[in-house]
Amino acid sequence: MEPNGSSAVPSASDLILQQRTEALKSVQESVQKGDGSLFSQLTNNPLFTAGFGLAGLGAGLTFAQKGIRHGAALLRRRMLVDVEISIKDDSYPWFLHWMTLYQQSQLGTSRSVASNSGFINRFLQKMTPGMRHLSIQTQKVEHSNGAIHTHFSLIPGPGKHVLRYKNAFIFVNRMRESKSRDLQTGKPWETITLTTLYAHRHIFEDLFTEAHAYAEKSHEGKTTIYNSWGTEWRPFGNPRRKRPLESVVLDEGVKERIVEDVEDFISSAAWYHDRGIPYRRGYLLYGPPGTGKSSFIQALAGELDYDIAILNLSERGLTDDRLNHLLTIVPNRTLVLLEDVDAAFSNRREQSDADGYRGANVTFSGLLNALDGVASAEERIIFLTTNHVERLDEALVRPGRVDMTVRLGEVTRYQVSRLWDRFYEEIDKDGSHRKLFISRLEELGLIEDAQGHKPDRSKSTSAAALQGLFLYNKGNMEGAIAMSEGLTYSVHGEALGHSQD
Repeated sequence: MEPNGSSAVPSASDLILQQRTEALKSVQESVQKGDGSLFSQLTNNPLFTAGFGLAGLGAGLTFAQKGIRHGAALLRRRMLVDVEISIKDDSYPWFLHWMTLYQQSQLGTSRSVASNSGFINRFLQKMTPGMRHLSIQTQKVEHSNGAIHTHFSLIPGPGKHVLRYKNAFIFVNRMRESKSRDLQTGKPWETITLTTLYAHRHIFEDLFTEAHAYAEKSHEGKTTIYNSWGTEWRPFGNPRRKRPLESVVLDEGVKERIVEDVEDFISSAAWYHDRGIPYRRGYLLYGPPGTGKSSFIQALAGELDYDIAILNLSERGLTDDRLNHLLTIVPNRTLVLLEDVDAAFSNRREQSDADGYRGANVTFSGLLNALDGVASAEERIIFLTTNHVERLDEALVRPGRVDMTVRLGEVTRYQVSRLWDRFYEEIDKDGSHRKLFISRLEELGLIEDAQGHKPDRSKSTSAAALQGLFLYNKGNMEGAIAMSEGLTYSVHGEALGHSQD
């Protein structure tokens, strides 16, 4: 008792010590008597049961958390489906273009949907959020007259987007890795992940088919020109409008013979494979500048609905390994154009420029191996052009490497007539001015005479020079005839217009 008469209140530590003492005495007594089990004593101990309960509760919560995660992952695998697109895949730009067009069409039709559709469609339309993360894409289009027009377009930027396609919601996550970059281009690595319900997985096939159709439509009527960039091919500028095959005037029968051979090769893949013959074809076009070599290849690509991959063998830094690699990764439906093929022979001579550079790095043996070596690619159509065929080795032009050799030389009477009709057929109804022009060229010794006698090549002219004369005198036949003497000064490509090789 305290002095004031009140009872002392025991502290919490005193109570715990007292309970431990009593528990120890109880255990000792039970052990001495032998009439009780240790387990029953422990379970009746409030301290022991409290600690065991807490531990069990923690373990249960941990187990439940893991179960929820596994259950969610299982539910996701069962109910959702993902499609991942990397920036290296051809469908990557297709999808971005499709998503931009689709979102624009959705915004354009939202008012009509809201007013004409039912309650469910209006509700889904309101529930579908628009794109909030956008990136700007700039394209510069250079026209034939030198003018440059700039076009801007908004594409889905990095981040998360939601779109509704055929009444199915698709979650789009465009991720950009800031620390991971493409070693060739230096651009950040990107992926796009599309997620929807497993029951709607079939819409991905419809979506990518539609995206590919949009890409084909944007490419329709155009030819893509590829240039080498490091160890890969990249489009050079925007796709160009296809050049009509009729716009290139070669000597009689030459154009038709090449086109027929190329079309026969394209349709004979099974024939080559069945006989174990490498499925590739090589063509050599040679002749003076301005005879239409490059122009014909561009028109041929348009006729066949092919693209063109251009590689100049005189390019600095082009090695044998890089040449062989580039020829093995040519894009589908693409003609390969190796310009200035005679440059590979310059390494046979010990000549150096003022800066010590010894011409191209491609060797003659490296060129031969790239054309038909063990590691050379198949399913390939390759065109070689040169202005100096005399520099080429016989090993290069043998069958298997070059299957057809065609010389595009000086302009002929046939070409003059065809080119004249292209420019003046509508006003020269009876062809009298054409006869005067041809007679004038005969007098100047620029074309063969009526008996077929070939002119001296030192006085010949090219189709590019002739076209330049006609362009200068659009609609003026008399002016073209009067200025025909100027063609004698364009023997080496110094024409009135620019040479179109």
